[in-house]
Amino acid sequence: MVETQITPRGIADPAVLRAMERVPRHRFVPAEYRGQAYADHPLPIGYGQTISQPYIVALMTELLRLDPEARVLEIGTGCGYQSAVLAEIVAEVYTVEIVPQLAEEAGRRLAELGYTTVHCRQGDGYDGWPEYAPYNGIIVTAAAPEVPPPLVEQLAEGGRLVIPVGTYLGYQDLWLLERRKGKVDRTNCGGVLFVPLTRGRPR
Repeated sequence: MVETQITPRGIADPAVLRAMERVPRHRFVPAEYRGQAYADHPLPIGYGQTISQPYIVALMTELLRLDPEARVLEIGTGCGYQSAVLAEIVAEVYTVEIVPQLAEEAGRRLAELGYTTVHCRQGDGYDGWPEYAPYNGIIVTAAAPEVPPPLVEQLAEGGRLVIPVGTYLGYQDLWLLERRKGKVDRTNCGGVLFVPLTRGRPR
């Protein structure tokens, strides 16, 4: 997967490539899709959600430019795969999932695989997880109509936020936000397609 799909498309961060090699992606997909676990496309994980294609996981992780001491917030735990990739790189991962069943399943799966530095919470990720802010990196794995202000507020100086912005089944862009000297710089990283960021009560 790394040699044929990720490295040829320009992902070069050694820590990201190492993490993608180490995490057993097949453990994060439903049994009926395990034969496709390492293919470069998203897969259903139930409850209207998906696991992102490997390249997008690698790209979003690389954009964060993480160091080993970093604290990262993830919005949209899903099956826990992105959480595991982050945990291979950084010191602490805080992840929020709105669907109770997915939050419970991901927490159990991550614990079974030994990812003890991943802290899971069920709730509305729009508001982030302020108790442990600020974060060196924030990653959002669902598309929001706009960048949630609480997430920007929880970004540390020098920190980076990666988020898809747009409408479901409409046009979406992957945005990189970086806090520098009190200002937030924004960079458009291209078109993407994600499930929508769910607010309030889960479906």
